[in-house]
Amino acid sequence: MSSSPSPSPALSARMSRLALLVIGLCWLAVLFDGLDMFIYGSVLPHLLETKTFGLTPDQAGDLGSYATFGMLVGALTAGTVADRIGRKQLMIACVTLFSLASGICAVSGSLEVFGLGRTLAGVGLGGLLPTAISMVSDYAPRGRTALTIGMLMTAHHAGGILSAYVAKWLVDPVGWRAAFWVCVLPLLFVPVLLKFLPESLSFLVAKGRTDEAHALAERFEVELPAATGKKTAADRWDALLNLFRGGEWLQTLLYWCASFGGLLLVYGVATWLPTLMRSEGYALADALTFVVVFNLGGIVGMLAAGRAADRFGAPRISSIWFALTAVGVFLLGVHMDQAVTMLVVFLTGVFLNSAQTMIYATVSIRSTPDNRATAVGWTSGMGRFGAVFGPWLGGQLLASGNGDWGFTSFAIAGLSSMVFIGIAALRSSKQAARADAPQELVGSH
Repeated sequence: MSSSPSPSPALSARMSRLALLVIGLCWLAVLFDGLDMFIYGSVLPHLLETKTFGLTPDQAGDLGSYATFGMLVGALTAGTVADRIGRKQLMIACVTLFSLASGICAVSGSLEVFGLGRTLAGVGLGGLLPTAISMVSDYAPRGRTALTIGMLMTAHHAGGILSAYVAKWLVDPVGWRAAFWVCVLPLLFVPVLLKFLPESLSFLVAKGRTDEAHALAERFEVELPAATGKKTAADRWDALLNLFRGGEWLQTLLYWCASFGGLLLVYGVATWLPTLMRSEGYALADALTFVVVFNLGGIVGMLAAGRAADRFGAPRISSIWFALTAVGVFLLGVHMDQAVTMLVVFLTGVFLNSAQTMIYATVSIRSTPDNRATAVGWTSGMGRFGAVFGPWLGGQLLASGNGDWGFTSFAIAGLSSMVFIGIAALRSSKQAARADAPQELVGSH
Protein backbone atom coordinates (compact mmCIF):
# COMPACT_ATOMS: atom_id res chain seq x y z
CA MET A 1 0.00 0.00 0.00
CA SER A 2 1.37 3.38 -0.89
CA SER A 3 1.93 5.84 1.86
CA SER A 4 -0.29 8.92 2.05
CA PRO A 5 1.26 12.22 1.05
CA SER A 6 2.64 14.44 3.75
CA PRO A 7 0.27 17.21 4.82
CA SER A 8 0.95 20.70 3.58
CA PRO A 9 2.63 23.19 5.95
CA ALA A 10 -0.67 25.07 6.35
CA LEU A 11 -2.55 21.89 7.21
CA SER A 12 0.20 20.82 9.59
CA ALA A 13 -0.07 24.17 11.38
CA ARG A 14 -3.84 23.77 11.80
CA MET A 15 -3.41 20.23 13.04
CA SER A 16 -0.79 21.46 15.52
CA ARG A 17 -3.26 24.03 16.82
CA LEU A 18 -5.84 21.31 17.38
CA ALA A 19 -3.24 19.09 19.03
CA LEU A 20 -2.23 21.90 21.41
CA LEU A 21 -5.87 22.47 22.38
CA VAL A 22 -6.46 18.80 23.14
CA ILE A 23 -3.15 18.29 24.93
CA GLY A 24 -3.62 21.50 26.95
CA LEU A 25 -7.09 20.56 28.17
CA CYS A 26 -6.03 16.99 28.94
CA TRP A 27 -2.97 18.35 30.76
CA LEU A 28 -5.18 20.39 33.10
CA ALA A 29 -7.47 17.42 33.72
CA VAL A 30 -4.49 15.23 34.63
CA LEU A 31 -3.16 18.04 36.88
CA PHE A 32 -6.34 17.78 38.94
CA ASP A 33 -6.02 14.00 38.85
CA GLY A 34 -2.52 14.27 40.33
CA LEU A 35 -3.65 16.73 43.00
CA ASP A 36 -6.41 14.40 44.15
CA MET A 37 -4.16 11.34 44.01
CA PHE A 38 -1.26 12.81 46.01
CA ILE A 39 -3.30 14.80 48.53
CA TYR A 40 -3.89 11.77 50.76
CA GLY A 41 -0.18 11.01 51.08
CA SER A 42 0.53 14.69 51.76
CA VAL A 43 -1.94 14.95 54.67
CA LEU A 44 -1.28 11.41 55.97
CA PRO A 45 1.53 12.35 58.43
CA HIS A 46 -0.84 14.89 60.02
CA LEU A 47 -3.70 12.37 60.17
CA LEU A 48 -1.46 9.79 61.87
CA GLU A 49 0.10 12.23 64.35
CA THR A 50 -3.29 13.66 65.39
CA LYS A 51 -4.89 10.18 65.32
CA THR A 52 -7.79 11.50 63.25
CA PHE A 53 -10.64 8.95 63.41
CA GLY A 54 -8.28 6.88 65.59
CA LEU A 55 -6.17 6.17 62.51
CA THR A 56 -3.35 3.60 62.80
CA PRO A 57 -0.63 2.84 60.21
CA ASP A 58 -2.27 -0.38 59.02
CA GLN A 59 -5.63 1.42 58.64
CA ALA A 60 -3.84 4.20 56.76
CA GLY A 61 -2.47 1.59 54.37
CA ASP A 62 -5.96 0.19 53.92
CA LEU A 63 -7.31 3.67 53.09
CA GLY A 64 -4.60 4.12 50.49
CA SER A 65 -5.58 0.78 48.98
CA TYR A 66 -9.28 1.78 48.89
CA ALA A 67 -8.40 4.61 46.52
CA THR A 68 -6.21 2.42 44.35
CA PHE A 69 -8.87 -0.30 44.30
CA GLY A 70 -11.26 2.32 42.94
CA MET A 71 -8.60 3.20 40.38
CA LEU A 72 -8.45 -0.47 39.43
CA VAL A 73 -12.19 -0.47 38.70
CA GLY A 74 -11.95 2.80 36.79
CA ALA A 75 -8.96 1.72 34.72
CA LEU A 76 -10.38 -1.71 33.85
CA THR A 77 -13.64 -0.22 32.60
CA ALA A 78 -12.27 2.99 31.07
CA GLY A 79 -11.18 1.58 27.72
CA THR A 80 -14.38 -0.33 27.05
CA VAL A 81 -16.61 2.53 28.21
CA ALA A 82 -14.60 5.11 26.24
CA ASP A 83 -14.87 3.02 23.09
CA ARG A 84 -18.65 3.00 23.63
CA ILE A 85 -19.59 6.53 24.77
CA GLY A 86 -16.56 8.54 23.69
CA ARG A 87 -13.41 9.75 25.38
CA LYS A 88 -14.64 13.30 25.94
CA GLN A 89 -17.75 12.22 27.84
CA LEU A 90 -15.79 9.77 29.96
CA MET A 91 -13.18 12.39 30.86
CA ILE A 92 -15.90 14.77 31.98
CA ALA A 93 -17.57 12.05 34.05
CA CYS A 94 -14.27 11.14 35.72
CA VAL A 95 -13.41 14.74 36.68
CA THR A 96 -16.91 15.19 38.10
CA LEU A 97 -16.73 11.97 40.09
CA PHE A 98 -13.36 12.46 41.79
CA SER A 99 -14.17 16.09 42.59
CA LEU A 100 -17.48 15.23 44.28
CA ALA A 101 -15.83 12.29 46.07
CA SER A 102 -13.25 14.67 47.57
CA GLY A 103 -16.20 16.61 48.96
CA ILE A 104 -17.34 13.43 50.72
CA CYS A 105 -13.88 13.14 52.30
CA ALA A 106 -14.00 16.79 53.39
CA VAL A 107 -17.30 16.36 55.27
CA SER A 108 -16.68 12.82 56.52
CA GLY A 109 -17.22 12.14 60.21
CA SER A 110 -15.88 8.61 60.33
CA LEU A 111 -13.20 6.40 58.83
CA GLU A 112 -15.83 4.49 56.87
CA VAL A 113 -17.23 7.58 55.14
CA PHE A 114 -13.73 8.86 54.42
CA GLY A 115 -12.84 5.49 52.91
CA LEU A 116 -15.98 5.58 50.74
CA GLY A 117 -14.96 8.99 49.43
CA ARG A 118 -11.46 7.81 48.58
CA THR A 119 -12.82 4.70 46.84
CA LEU A 120 -15.19 6.74 44.66
CA ALA A 121 -12.44 9.24 43.92
CA GLY A 122 -10.25 6.35 42.85
CA VAL A 123 -12.79 5.22 40.25
CA GLY A 124 -12.67 8.65 38.63
CA LEU A 125 -8.88 8.92 38.93
CA GLY A 126 -8.35 5.47 37.42
CA GLY A 127 -10.66 6.14 34.50
CA LEU A 128 -9.26 9.55 33.61
CA LEU A 129 -5.60 8.73 33.02
CA PRO A 130 -5.88 6.01 30.33
CA THR A 131 -8.63 8.01 28.63
CA ALA A 132 -6.51 11.14 28.49
CA ILE A 133 -3.55 9.13 27.18
CA SER A 134 -5.72 7.68 24.41
CA MET A 135 -7.09 11.14 23.57
CA VAL A 136 -3.69 12.80 23.18
CA SER A 137 -2.44 9.77 21.24
CA ASP A 138 -5.15 10.49 18.67
CA TYR A 139 -3.94 14.05 18.17
CA ALA A 140 -0.19 13.68 18.82
CA PRO A 141 2.13 14.88 16.01
CA ARG A 142 3.33 12.01 13.86
CA GLY A 143 6.36 10.28 15.38
CA ARG A 144 6.01 12.13 18.68
CA THR A 145 3.46 9.99 20.52
CA ALA A 146 5.75 8.92 23.38
CA LEU A 147 7.00 12.48 23.90
CA THR A 148 3.42 13.80 23.89
CA ILE A 149 2.36 11.25 26.51
CA GLY A 150 5.41 12.17 28.57
CA MET A 151 4.41 15.85 28.39
CA LEU A 152 0.88 14.93 29.46
CA MET A 153 2.18 13.02 32.47
CA THR A 154 4.13 16.04 33.72
CA ALA A 155 0.70 17.30 34.77
CA HIS A 156 0.32 14.37 37.16
CA HIS A 157 3.49 15.40 38.94
CA ALA A 158 2.58 19.07 38.86
CA GLY A 159 -0.54 17.97 40.74
CA GLY A 160 1.69 16.15 43.23
CA ILE A 161 3.71 19.32 43.78
CA LEU A 162 0.49 21.28 44.25
CA SER A 163 -0.75 18.73 46.80
CA ALA A 164 2.37 19.23 48.95
CA TYR A 165 1.93 23.00 48.97
CA VAL A 166 -1.79 22.68 49.70
CA ALA A 167 -0.90 20.52 52.72
CA LYS A 168 1.87 22.89 53.88
CA TRP A 169 -0.31 26.00 53.55
CA LEU A 170 -3.67 24.70 54.83
CA VAL A 171 -3.36 21.66 57.10
CA ASP A 172 -1.78 23.30 60.16
CA PRO A 173 -3.60 26.65 60.11
CA VAL A 174 -7.00 25.47 58.80
CA GLY A 175 -7.17 21.68 59.08
CA TRP A 176 -6.90 18.67 56.83
CA ARG A 177 -10.48 19.03 55.57
CA ALA A 178 -9.52 22.25 53.76
CA ALA A 179 -7.07 20.28 51.61
CA PHE A 180 -9.88 18.06 50.36
CA TRP A 181 -12.14 21.05 49.70
CA VAL A 182 -9.44 22.31 47.35
CA CYS A 183 -9.79 19.03 45.48
CA VAL A 184 -13.47 19.83 44.85
CA LEU A 185 -12.54 22.91 42.80
CA PRO A 186 -11.93 20.95 39.53
CA LEU A 187 -15.72 20.88 39.20
CA LEU A 188 -15.31 24.41 37.82
CA PHE A 189 -13.25 22.91 34.98
CA VAL A 190 -16.10 20.69 33.75
CA PRO A 191 -17.87 23.46 31.76
CA VAL A 192 -14.54 24.25 30.07
CA LEU A 193 -14.19 20.64 28.94
CA LEU A 194 -17.79 20.59 27.74
CA LYS A 195 -17.28 23.66 25.61
CA PHE A 196 -13.76 23.34 24.25
CA LEU A 197 -12.60 19.70 24.33
CA PRO A 198 -13.28 18.04 20.96
CA GLU A 199 -14.27 14.42 20.75
CA SER A 200 -11.84 11.97 19.20
CA LEU A 201 -12.23 12.13 15.42
CA SER A 202 -11.41 8.45 15.07
CA PHE A 203 -14.11 7.61 17.64
CA LEU A 204 -16.73 9.72 15.82
CA VAL A 205 -15.91 8.15 12.47
CA ALA A 206 -15.87 4.63 13.94
CA LYS A 207 -19.29 5.21 15.54
CA GLY A 208 -20.77 6.48 12.27
CA ARG A 209 -21.31 10.01 13.65
CA THR A 210 -20.05 11.49 10.42
CA ASP A 211 -21.92 14.80 10.72
CA GLU A 212 -20.21 15.58 14.03
CA ALA A 213 -16.86 14.43 12.65
CA HIS A 214 -17.19 16.64 9.56
CA ALA A 215 -18.28 19.63 11.68
CA LEU A 216 -15.26 19.21 13.96
CA ALA A 217 -12.90 18.75 11.01
CA GLU A 218 -14.26 21.87 9.30
CA ARG A 219 -14.01 23.90 12.52
CA PHE A 220 -10.30 23.18 12.82
CA GLU A 221 -9.70 22.65 9.07
CA VAL A 222 -8.13 19.21 9.51
CA GLU A 223 -8.51 15.94 7.66
CA LEU A 224 -10.79 13.14 8.80
CA PRO A 225 -9.25 9.75 9.59
CA ALA A 226 -10.27 6.84 7.40
CA ALA A 227 -13.48 5.04 8.38
CA THR A 228 -12.90 1.73 10.17
CA GLY A 229 -16.49 0.54 10.45
CA LYS A 230 -19.00 0.69 13.30
CA LYS A 231 -18.08 -1.40 16.37
CA THR A 232 -20.57 -3.77 17.98
CA ALA A 233 -20.48 -5.33 21.44
CA ALA A 234 -18.81 -8.35 19.87
CA ASP A 235 -16.19 -6.04 18.35
CA ARG A 236 -15.38 -4.61 21.78
CA TRP A 237 -14.84 -8.06 23.22
CA ASP A 238 -12.86 -8.89 20.13
CA ALA A 239 -10.64 -5.88 20.86
CA LEU A 240 -9.83 -7.40 24.24
CA LEU A 241 -9.25 -10.86 22.77
CA ASN A 242 -6.90 -9.33 20.20
CA LEU A 243 -4.49 -8.66 23.04
CA PHE A 244 -3.98 -12.43 23.35
CA ARG A 245 -4.14 -13.66 19.77
CA GLY A 246 -1.11 -15.13 18.07
CA GLY A 247 2.12 -14.24 19.80
CA GLU A 248 0.57 -11.20 21.48
CA TRP A 249 -0.51 -13.06 24.61
CA LEU A 250 3.01 -13.24 26.00
CA GLN A 251 3.75 -9.62 25.16
CA THR A 252 0.49 -8.57 26.82
CA LEU A 253 1.26 -10.54 29.99
CA LEU A 254 4.77 -9.08 30.15
CA TYR A 255 3.36 -5.57 30.01
CA TRP A 256 0.74 -6.42 32.61
CA CYS A 257 3.34 -7.86 35.01
CA ALA A 258 5.65 -4.88 34.48
CA SER A 259 2.72 -2.55 35.13
CA PHE A 260 1.87 -4.43 38.35
CA GLY A 261 5.37 -3.95 39.77
CA GLY A 262 5.61 -0.41 38.49
CA LEU A 263 2.34 0.75 40.01
CA LEU A 264 3.08 -1.04 43.29
CA LEU A 265 6.24 1.06 43.37
CA VAL A 266 4.60 4.31 42.21
CA TYR A 267 1.64 4.27 44.60
CA GLY A 268 3.52 2.71 47.48
CA VAL A 269 6.07 5.53 47.35
CA ALA A 270 3.44 8.19 46.59
CA THR A 271 1.39 7.19 49.64
CA TRP A 272 4.19 6.62 52.15
CA LEU A 273 7.10 8.87 51.11
CA PRO A 274 6.27 11.75 53.52
CA THR A 275 5.46 9.36 56.37
CA LEU A 276 8.54 7.18 55.86
CA MET A 277 10.78 10.25 55.70
CA ARG A 278 9.04 11.58 58.80
CA SER A 279 9.79 8.30 60.59
CA GLU A 280 13.46 8.78 59.73
CA GLY A 281 13.52 11.97 61.77
CA TYR A 282 12.74 14.68 59.23
CA ALA A 283 10.36 17.48 60.20
CA LEU A 284 6.92 17.46 58.57
CA ALA A 285 7.77 20.50 56.43
CA ASP A 286 10.94 18.76 55.19
CA ALA A 287 9.02 15.55 54.50
CA LEU A 288 6.55 17.49 52.34
CA THR A 289 9.46 19.20 50.60
CA PHE A 290 10.60 15.73 49.56
CA VAL A 291 7.22 15.31 47.84
CA VAL A 292 7.84 18.52 45.87
CA VAL A 293 11.37 17.45 44.90
CA PHE A 294 10.18 13.95 44.00
CA ASN A 295 7.53 15.32 41.64
CA LEU A 296 9.90 17.89 40.15
CA GLY A 297 12.07 14.94 39.26
CA GLY A 298 9.01 13.27 37.79
CA ILE A 299 8.43 16.22 35.44
CA VAL A 300 12.04 16.17 34.26
CA GLY A 301 11.86 12.41 33.83
CA MET A 302 8.71 12.53 31.72
CA LEU A 303 10.25 14.97 29.24
CA ALA A 304 13.59 13.15 29.10
CA ALA A 305 12.05 9.68 28.85
CA GLY A 306 9.63 10.77 26.12
CA ARG A 307 12.43 12.02 23.89
CA ALA A 308 14.58 8.99 24.59
CA ALA A 309 11.68 6.61 23.95
CA ASP A 310 10.86 8.23 20.61
CA ARG A 311 14.46 7.61 19.59
CA PHE A 312 15.38 4.28 21.20
CA GLY A 313 12.03 2.65 21.95
CA ALA A 314 9.84 2.97 25.04
CA PRO A 315 10.42 -0.61 26.33
CA ARG A 316 14.21 -0.19 26.46
CA ILE A 317 13.99 3.17 28.18
CA SER A 318 11.42 1.86 30.66
CA SER A 319 13.67 -1.09 31.57
CA ILE A 320 16.70 1.13 32.17
CA TRP A 321 14.61 3.61 34.15
CA PHE A 322 13.22 0.85 36.39
CA ALA A 323 16.75 -0.36 37.15
CA LEU A 324 17.85 3.14 38.17
CA THR A 325 14.64 3.58 40.18
CA ALA A 326 15.32 0.44 42.19
CA VAL A 327 18.76 1.79 43.13
CA GLY A 328 17.34 5.18 44.12
CA VAL A 329 14.47 3.78 46.21
CA PHE A 330 16.82 1.44 48.03
CA LEU A 331 19.15 4.35 48.89
CA LEU A 332 16.22 6.27 50.43
CA GLY A 333 16.31 3.73 53.25
CA VAL A 334 19.96 4.55 53.96
CA HIS A 335 20.64 7.42 56.37
CA MET A 336 22.50 10.16 54.48
CA ASP A 337 23.13 13.88 54.68
CA GLN A 338 19.91 15.79 53.94
CA ALA A 339 21.34 17.42 50.82
CA VAL A 340 22.36 14.01 49.46
CA THR A 341 18.97 12.60 50.35
CA MET A 342 17.31 15.46 48.48
CA LEU A 343 19.36 14.65 45.39
CA VAL A 344 18.48 10.95 45.63
CA VAL A 345 14.78 11.80 45.99
CA PHE A 346 14.98 14.02 42.90
CA LEU A 347 16.73 11.38 40.79
CA THR A 348 14.34 8.70 42.00
CA GLY A 349 11.45 10.91 40.89
CA VAL A 350 13.12 11.36 37.50
CA PHE A 351 13.22 7.63 36.81
CA LEU A 352 10.35 6.11 38.81
CA ASN A 353 7.31 7.80 37.35
CA SER A 354 8.41 8.00 33.74
CA ALA A 355 9.36 4.30 33.70
CA GLN A 356 5.72 3.39 34.31
CA THR A 357 4.45 5.91 31.77
CA MET A 358 6.69 4.47 29.07
CA ILE A 359 4.85 1.16 29.50
CA TYR A 360 1.64 2.99 28.58
CA ALA A 361 3.42 4.73 25.71
CA THR A 362 4.59 1.41 24.34
CA VAL A 363 1.13 -0.14 24.48
CA SER A 364 -0.43 2.96 22.93
CA ILE A 365 2.08 3.04 20.07
CA ARG A 366 1.70 -0.66 19.32
CA SER A 367 -2.12 -0.55 19.29
CA THR A 368 -4.45 0.34 16.42
CA PRO A 369 -6.57 3.48 16.94
CA ASP A 370 -9.82 1.54 17.40
CA ASN A 371 -8.21 -0.80 19.96
CA ARG A 372 -5.91 1.69 21.70
CA ALA A 373 -8.19 2.69 24.57
CA THR A 374 -8.90 -0.94 25.42
CA ALA A 375 -5.21 -1.93 25.33
CA VAL A 376 -4.02 1.00 27.45
CA GLY A 377 -6.96 0.70 29.84
CA TRP A 378 -6.37 -2.98 30.54
CA THR A 379 -2.62 -2.55 30.92
CA SER A 380 -3.23 0.24 33.39
CA GLY A 381 -6.02 -1.72 35.04
CA MET A 382 -4.06 -4.90 35.61
CA GLY A 383 -1.22 -2.82 36.99
CA ARG A 384 -3.70 -1.35 39.47
CA PHE A 385 -3.58 -4.62 41.39
CA GLY A 386 -0.04 -3.58 42.23
CA ALA A 387 -1.29 -0.10 43.08
CA VAL A 388 -3.75 -1.65 45.56
CA PHE A 389 -1.03 -3.80 47.11
CA GLY A 390 1.62 -1.06 47.43
CA PRO A 391 -0.09 1.25 49.97
CA TRP A 392 -1.33 -1.76 51.96
CA LEU A 393 2.19 -3.21 52.08
CA GLY A 394 3.65 0.04 53.40
CA GLY A 395 1.03 0.20 56.13
CA GLN A 396 1.62 -3.38 57.21
CA LEU A 397 5.39 -2.87 57.39
CA LEU A 398 5.01 0.26 59.53
CA ALA A 399 2.40 -1.31 61.79
CA SER A 400 4.66 -4.32 62.44
CA GLY A 401 7.65 -2.12 63.25
CA ASN A 402 9.45 -2.97 60.01
CA GLY A 403 9.18 0.43 58.37
CA ASP A 404 12.87 0.30 57.45
CA TRP A 405 11.98 -2.49 55.01
CA GLY A 406 9.54 -0.22 53.16
CA PHE A 407 11.96 1.25 50.66
CA THR A 408 13.69 -2.12 50.17
CA SER A 409 10.39 -3.80 49.31
CA PHE A 410 9.56 -1.10 46.80
CA ALA A 411 13.04 -1.42 45.26
CA ILE A 412 12.45 -5.15 44.70
CA ALA A 413 9.23 -4.29 42.84
CA GLY A 414 11.26 -1.98 40.59
CA LEU A 415 13.71 -4.77 39.79
CA SER A 416 10.87 -7.13 38.85
CA SER A 417 9.40 -4.58 36.45
CA MET A 418 12.85 -4.07 34.93
CA VAL A 419 13.00 -7.81 34.16
CA PHE A 420 9.50 -8.00 32.64
CA ILE A 421 9.77 -4.90 30.47
CA GLY A 422 13.32 -5.89 29.50
CA ILE A 423 12.08 -9.21 28.14
CA ALA A 424 9.29 -7.36 26.34
CA ALA A 425 11.86 -5.02 24.79
CA LEU A 426 13.92 -7.94 23.49
CA ARG A 427 10.85 -9.63 22.04
CA SER A 428 9.72 -6.38 20.39
CA SER A 429 13.12 -5.93 18.77
CA LYS A 430 13.09 -9.46 17.36
CA GLN A 431 9.52 -9.11 16.09
CA ALA A 432 10.32 -5.77 14.46
CA ALA A 433 13.38 -7.26 12.76
CA ARG A 434 11.34 -10.15 11.37
CA ALA A 435 8.56 -7.80 10.25
CA ASP A 436 10.89 -5.33 8.55
CA ALA A 437 12.82 -7.95 6.58
CA PRO A 438 10.17 -9.04 4.03
CA GLN A 439 7.73 -6.13 4.10
CA GLU A 440 7.53 -2.34 4.17
CA LEU A 441 5.85 -1.95 7.55
CA VAL A 442 5.90 0.70 10.24
CA GLY A 443 7.69 -0.52 13.35
CA SER A 444 5.81 -0.96 16.60
CA HIS A 445 7.70 1.87 18.26
